[in-house]
Amino acid sequence: MASTVEAAVGQVSSPELSSALGKARWRLIPLLSICYLVAYIDRANVSFAAETMNRDLHFSPTVYGLGAGLFFLSYALCEIPSNRMLLRFGPRRWLSRIMITWGLLAVAMVFIRGPKSWYGMRLLLGFAEAGYFPGAIFFLSQWFPAAQRARVISLFYIAFPLSSVVMGAAAGSLLGLNGKMGLAGWQWLFLIEGLPAVLLSVVVFTQLPDDPAGAQWLSEPEREALVAELANDPVRRRDALAHVSESRHGAPSASGLRTALTSGRSWAIALYFFCTLGSNYALSFSLPLILKDLTGGNAAEVGYVVAGVGLLGAVAMLWTAAHSDRTGERTWHIVAPALVMGAALLVAGLHLRGWGAVVALAVGTAGFFAMQGPLLGLPTMLFSGEAAAVSIAMLTMGGVFGGFVGPYWTGWIREVTGGYGLAIGALCAPCWLGAAMMLSLMKRIPKSASA
Repeated sequence: MASTVEAAVGQVSSPELSSALGKARWRLIPLLSICYLVAYIDRANVSFAAETMNRDLHFSPTVYGLGAGLFFLSYALCEIPSNRMLLRFGPRRWLSRIMITWGLLAVAMVFIRGPKSWYGMRLLLGFAEAGYFPGAIFFLSQWFPAAQRARVISLFYIAFPLSSVVMGAAAGSLLGLNGKMGLAGWQWLFLIEGLPAVLLSVVVFTQLPDDPAGAQWLSEPEREALVAELANDPVRRRDALAHVSESRHGAPSASGLRTALTSGRSWAIALYFFCTLGSNYALSFSLPLILKDLTGGNAAEVGYVVAGVGLLGAVAMLWTAAHSDRTGERTWHIVAPALVMGAALLVAGLHLRGWGAVVALAVGTAGFFAMQGPLLGLPTMLFSGEAAAVSIAMLTMGGVFGGFVGPYWTGWIREVTGGYGLAIGALCAPCWLGAAMMLSLMKRIPKSASA
């Protein structure tokens, strides 16, 4: 179905523009993606630490699930303020500030001693990390035209599924350091995996330009071509014309914050991400424990299975984003994966035994990742400037509120029923609800980009 976002897809032709975009892809996306990979590892490595940490600190499944979810509560509350601060201080300074504070707090997870410190450290880590993801998405939208945005975002966000590969491969070795220098294996996990964020914050501060105009590695013709192409974005043109019209009639232009907060589109996208990302987190924060029960493997073997699931998700993400950009279709590239995700989780929940359930869980995870490129590009195709930044933050805020609810739901049901079947199977409901809601939203988006 054609829509505003689909009408925005065009072709890049100028040699200078092609050269500028090629340089930007190689200079910006790998750095931001590696940083996000580290960020996700630092928030989710508790899933690998869970078995031994829960035993050492006498945490029940509910205590663990609540602590895992509290990260997302503080994270969500700070998303919009953080993206507005990014606009004030610039991406280079603000993103590097985020990274060094989250890295230090990730390392400080070593000092957890009981439920109170567990809850407190997870809340602080959420405060510190808030804003990196929506800030990076907004930053990339200021460098790449709408025609390439799903692919660009998928290349950045591929760090999400690949983080499972890294965690899976490293978890067994780090947990095997149990007892070295008086530290438990789960403490080594937090210590070693928290340090890269501190080091990368220096790289971001010294290497990341705030915008194309400040990129010294672009030639003058390349900078001019890129700035001109971005200025021709249909959404930016529409908003600029609206601003001029309001000014001529003496009406004050609405702030970007108010524009995004009062838009039903922003809230619908945020609710969709609440449903789908919340379902994914409900699964992923208990996935190593579930896979251990299903396969009977040790920590290293389970880690390799998680790594395989992550690779499948990465492939699904890249393929769907490329196909969406190539065809210009957005609606079903977002909706269909949510339907598949819900069906796979229902199958897994109804028959949570053996390798058949492992396959179903892998398909469900791949369905989640497949939708990400087209979905995460929506706010910057519907809004520009501060409104786009706030809308991205709202999307992320909705998702991370789901991240608070999801792990707590899984832990509570596990404690009540003695198994994960009901917790996983019931996740089909939010997945399908989100799909229906997104389908309704996309039908109401005007076909013309200037509408």
